Amino acid sequence: MRETLTVIGLFVVAVALRSSCRNSVRKLGAVLFLTATFFLFYFPTGMIGVGVLGAGMWFLLPWIELLTRVRRMRLPLNNRLSHRAPPDPSFFPNAPESAAAMEEDGFEHVSDCGWEWAGMKQFFRLYWHPEERAVAAVCLCEQCDVAFAFISITSYDCSGNIWRTTNFPFAPTLRCPPYIRWNHVPCERSCFHQILQNHREYLTKNKLDAKLRVPDPEEIEDSIEKEMRRQVEHNLEAGIIRLTPDGHHFKYSGRGMIFLWGQFVKDMIRLC
Repeated sequence: MRETLTVIGLFVVAVALRSSCRNSVRKLGAVLFLTATFFLFYFPTGMIGVGVLGAGMWFLLPWIELLTRVRRMRLPLNNRLSHRAPPDPSFFPNAPESAAAMEEDGFEHVSDCGWEWAGMKQFFRLYWHPEERAVAAVCLCEQCDVAFAFISITSYDCSGNIWRTTNFPFAPTLRCPPYIRWNHVPCERSCFHQILQNHREYLTKNKLDAKLRVPDPEEIEDSIEKEMRRQVEHNLEAGIIRLTPDGHHFKYSGRGMIFLWGQFVKDMIRLC
């Protein structure tokens, strides 16, 4: 009974810690989940290796999603943005506040648009600022009943490189081309003013203040489409994805499934 109560107690404490608002406490709860799982397999067998394998099973959970839904996905090779009405604010977390903050900082509204990827709807509210030489977007991703929003600020240098600061909460599901430079800030940082300051510091750190070009508001949507197409081409060359027989869609290859699993594990560790 002692071993059984130890495992149950560890799981109860882990659940309690996971309900905390503090990130460090939630991470401690995740460690306790692994510890409880280790002892769940170790106590009956007395073998440390079995306990380690048991705890490691948590990192195999993404394969359920990969082998069921992701393997069957077929994504369009050429996806086009279409103009859309803003979604209900109740499904668009922090969007009104973020949009108001962008306007306070002098950003001008350009358009509202979106597209769909394998059942996931993405909505973009786009802004630009000629003096900042930047494009800002507040984005909503919605799939089934799950929705999350994030902010991105993008600058373009004269060499064609893209410099982006974002609080996007997940690891990318496609490999990024080398000309796209990401500056990830914590996903809980939802204040646009602070993200803009992080973006300015990022540009200054890379000595880009005098090398940026002013974006054309008429070409912002087109640049998003071209960026996605170039990213798809980069992943085709890398073997992460491959074309379907019809030539108009692509799907993840075996190598791509392993890449996605690695990205899921990164999210499990970072967001736990």
